[in-house]
Amino acid sequence: MRRSLLAEPLGPRSADLFHGLNQRLPHFPLRAAVATFHDLFVLTGEYSTAEFRARFAAQARQAAAGSKAIITVSAFTKSQVVSLLGVDPAQVHVVHHGSRNLVYPRGLTREKIILNVGAIQKRKNIARLVEAFETVDSAWRLVLAGSAGFGSEEILARIGKSPACDRIRVLGYVPPEELAGWYVRASVFAFPSLDEGFGMPLLEAMSAGTPVLASNSSALPEVAGDAALLVDPEDVAGLAQGLRDLTQKRELREELAVRGLQRASLFTWENAVRQTWAVYRKILA
Repeated sequence: MRRSLLAEPLGPRSADLFHGLNQRLPHFPLRAAVATFHDLFVLTGEYSTAEFRARFAAQARQAAAGSKAIITVSAFTKSQVVSLLGVDPAQVHVVHHGSRNLVYPRGLTREKIILNVGAIQKRKNIARLVEAFETVDSAWRLVLAGSAGFGSEEILARIGKSPACDRIRVLGYVPPEELAGWYVRASVFAFPSLDEGFGMPLLEAMSAGTPVLASNSSALPEVAGDAALLVDPEDVAGLAQGLRDLTQKRELREELAVRGLQRASLFTWENAVRQTWAVYRKILA
């Protein structure tokens, strides 16, 4: 195995198989190609600029047309590839992610922190999360870990106007070793995203034993299983009730923490490698 820069129009034209890891393929001819599709939210919602959506859509359609097989990271994303790009379902293989090997520090105690991990952007539903958080007991804090994204100015303005703004902390980008500590310190992980192709932070929180509240839509129920409290992400009242339930009921948090650890253990990169290799063998047979 080796790493090298892919510069079009030059490239590994003689390779028996080319795997595009982010729903894109180069424009030069390939003997056989596989493309991994993580999500298609740019085709279903205005969560980015018009220019980005147009460019992404063209790349996704070109990758779908040029692939002998497609790997999707969830059954939800597979359904979108089939319905939105017209791909034969038999050509699409679901291979779930594993969790990052974060090193969760020992010796930290759980604090009255509700943690959210992800870009500060419209798709992550941060504005509704802030509104719901305002109904939670004032002893709790909301910590947002993630870089600024599409629509962040409006979200940050909403936070600034919140009656709970002094209990909301916006960290920006957090390196993995520091993020692992936040997962351990938090007593609740809230991830009410509007659209996710998988939802890696969900696995990271469950792996840390942090009880999870998540959306009941997109790929999140598929990943969470019965190990999270699922709510309608567009229903602020329901989201607020979910946060209050988790912050007020220690037994519920403890139950979800145990379920989360068990659920997260099912998602491994070893499984992902074996399933991906099976797709390669099928293509090259």
